[in-house]
Amino acid sequence: MTFDPEEILSILDGCCDEFRFPMLDNGYVYLAAIRLSLYRSAADWAMAIEVFGFSPRAGLPDTSIQTFASRLHDRDPPEHYVNRQAYESYLANNPHNEYRSVFPVHEGPWQDAEEIEFVAPGASEIVVRDQPIALPSVGDYVRHDIELEEAPRVQVFELCRFLADIAREQVLATLNERRVSILPEMEQILQLEEWHHPNVVDDEERPSGSETFRQLAQVLATGDVKLYQPSLPPNTHWRNWPEGGRL
Repeated sequence: MTFDPEEILSILDGCCDEFRFPMLDNGYVYLAAIRLSLYRSAADWAMAIEVFGFSPRAGLPDTSIQTFASRLHDRDPPEHYVNRQAYESYLANNPHNEYRSVFPVHEGPWQDAEEIEFVAPGASEIVVRDQPIALPSVGDYVRHDIELEEAPRVQVFELCRFLADIAREQVLATLNERRVSILPEMEQILQLEEWHHPNVVDDEERPSGSETFRQLAQVLATGDVKLYQPSLPPNTHWRNWPEGGRL
């Protein structure tokens, strides 16, 4: 069965217009890592985009999973809303998109209690998905091309970018987390670790105007992954979005 790629793009555009499509230069989030997955069945299509980064407002680094689909699975439960009316409004206003977040990095003494945007002086390790990881030296950051803005102090977003280099699978979503809003019968048909993402803030480019998402809509519509033939260089590395987190 084929779907209408223009309808898929219209859904993505609508989410973009409502600020529910990933903005990689989001002023509230320091980007560290990202991944995109496509799913399909005979009756439905879905796209999941994971973003690992740090927002000082969240307090801890987190991984968001933004899902766009013809039909969604396991919607955010009603008990998360103040009343039934609010829940029904959420469903009506978000018929094809769902947002979830997980926290792969554990709370702990690695973070400065007085200035949560900084790593605590003298901290030696951080725990990610129940696994301790030794905190890097200043030289380790240099070797990973991460320039410390306030050296020798380390900011949490700089540590996140180091973790994204050495523990990418741990900081991004697990298989179950990635599929949280994906119908169980759907199969993954494509996964991208990098791509050319539209600048939906400064350039006001919507998904329907993006070569990447036009091609991905064709892949979802037909199930033919060969239709993804990008000509533009990938830009999803955090270095390409210097304004992210700066608000």
